[in-house]
Amino acid sequence: MGWLFERVGSVENALSVLLFGLRFDVIVICIIWFIPAVMLFMLPKNKLLSLMMTGISKFWLMLTTLLIVFLEISTPAFIDQYDTRPNRIFFEYLETPFEVIKTSIYEYPWHFVVASFLLMGLILYLFKLNQKIFEALNPWSIKLRLLFLPVLVLLLLIGARSSFDHRPANASIAAFSNDQLVNKLGLNSIYTVLSAAYNLKHEDSRNDIYGKMDSTKMLQIVKQHMFIDESLFSEDETSTRHKQTVKSSANVPNLVIILQESLGAGFVGKLGGLGVTPEIDKLSEEGLWFTNLYATGTRSARGIEAVITGFPPSPSRSVLKLGLAQQNFVTLASILKQHNFDTQFIYGGEGHFDNMSGFFLANGFDKVIDQNDYENENFRGTWGVSDEDLLNRVNEEMEKSDVNKPQFILAFSSSNHSPFEFPDNRISLHDEDKHTVNNAVKYADYAVGEFFKKAKTKPYWNNTYFMVVADHDTRVFGASLVPVNKFHIPGLIIGPDIAAQTYTKVASQIDLAPTLLSLMGLSGEHPLIGHDINALPENFMGRALMQYGNNHAYMSGSDVVIHVPEKEARQFSYRDRILEEKPLDEALEEIAKAHALWPMFAYREGKYLSKIDIAN
Repeated sequence: MGWLFERVGSVENALSVLLFGLRFDVIVICIIWFIPAVMLFMLPKNKLLSLMMTGISKFWLMLTTLLIVFLEISTPAFIDQYDTRPNRIFFEYLETPFEVIKTSIYEYPWHFVVASFLLMGLILYLFKLNQKIFEALNPWSIKLRLLFLPVLVLLLLIGARSSFDHRPANASIAAFSNDQLVNKLGLNSIYTVLSAAYNLKHEDSRNDIYGKMDSTKMLQIVKQHMFIDESLFSEDETSTRHKQTVKSSANVPNLVIILQESLGAGFVGKLGGLGVTPEIDKLSEEGLWFTNLYATGTRSARGIEAVITGFPPSPSRSVLKLGLAQQNFVTLASILKQHNFDTQFIYGGEGHFDNMSGFFLANGFDKVIDQNDYENENFRGTWGVSDEDLLNRVNEEMEKSDVNKPQFILAFSSSNHSPFEFPDNRISLHDEDKHTVNNAVKYADYAVGEFFKKAKTKPYWNNTYFMVVADHDTRVFGASLVPVNKFHIPGLIIGPDIAAQTYTKVASQIDLAPTLLSLMGLSGEHPLIGHDINALPENFMGRALMQYGNNHAYMSGSDVVIHVPEKEARQFSYRDRILEEKPLDEALEEIAKAHALWPMFAYREGKYLSKIDIAN
């Protein structure tokens, strides 16, 4: 609270954080101490059994204490990155320890050193403390221990449950303000991390986190707001599968998507940002430029999910990692395969990151190229080869492709990623220190500009659609339940017959796939609920869906309805990058809830699977 005083102090009843903090510390202590406390009070006279139980208890108490302290030491750096306490992202990133450790040492060197010494000192102290605890308990007789045991068990159970209501206390009781970070401060990090780990087992099937709604009604609302004629939907009334019919293209074009790492609108001059993207600013005048496009989440996996599968965000993990999505899940690649496309994913880093390779190869992509497939690259850093190397490879693959088959390439950049490494002598630095996010963005923009200069001289240029879009913004944070301004991203589509135009209505990443299919003249059948922006009613203001931790936002024009787990929905007006609360529109709340609940229904019931076995 002291560190974030400016943020916390602006919240009404901020001292509630301390009370919640005490409450959740007690919960954690009672849970952790339950087993060893009961074991110690029941120590048998048998010396061997007593030593075994004592040894187990000592090990357990030391391990859990170290874990608590380790997580709290890690918390400030995690908050600095993600504007919340450690959650499932914390242990998901442990799948790539080399990149995480190197990034952490670069970004927080003194934090890393101090934390290491603190943990070593704590280990030495705990050895002595453990001995004192057990020495103090030894004089107690067995009868006295057994007498106090029921009282101890009752107190620990009450403390762990922390509620006499129907349900035990959970994280939602600490949500008392509009600032989601302040709501999380009253928890402790071992609680948030272990809760996230526990919820992973249940998140695939839980569908009532934002309240209940009849599935028939939910589907009716979602379909109604797809703005598609009822006759185009499939006979399965529980599915959003429908025919997307557009004017067919005489010559099936190619498609190249350049997914830009962490490129928020705040960097882009044409969107009122810092102005470190001069190349994208110039390119924005050559095609369909989105000025009000919003990411669905805060991580790459969520951005890939939205752009490539058109699947809306949910409180669960991205479908890239969910079990039921690992075969025949609908993607843009699987749809294009029906039009005889060759499909590949090109990345500068490790393809297994976020399970990208596994998901793509099982769902419509023919080939994956990652950092192990580059030879004689110009530059290689912590997160792989540079964006220039990546986009040079895209150009090479397009040039050598079969001219008789349309090509789809998804290229995912990585240079704009801490510790922000990129080649020298490419750009005039925006910041004096080379390794900053602003310089990394400027270099990533430079690489995009160089790629388009080269592509315009190639035979494939006149028959290829290009889309440049961000996966998410960098470091999403803000004193809101959902910081909408940090979800604002750039998006651009350039291609044959696309005149320079600006789309100013609200749009979501999930709208990009159906819009691309429409522009490319590719009809087909799929369950995507995103909008083809060229086929919307004139009076429709646009909508966007955003997931921020467990909070879900549905933005309709300037109105934003936010659902928080186990809480009543709240509505805000979004103007000048600020959310101001207003009375809840029940009709809009129903629309928002339907879109918040639909993703897990569709996933669990298999309503987003391809009818065609792409693998065969």
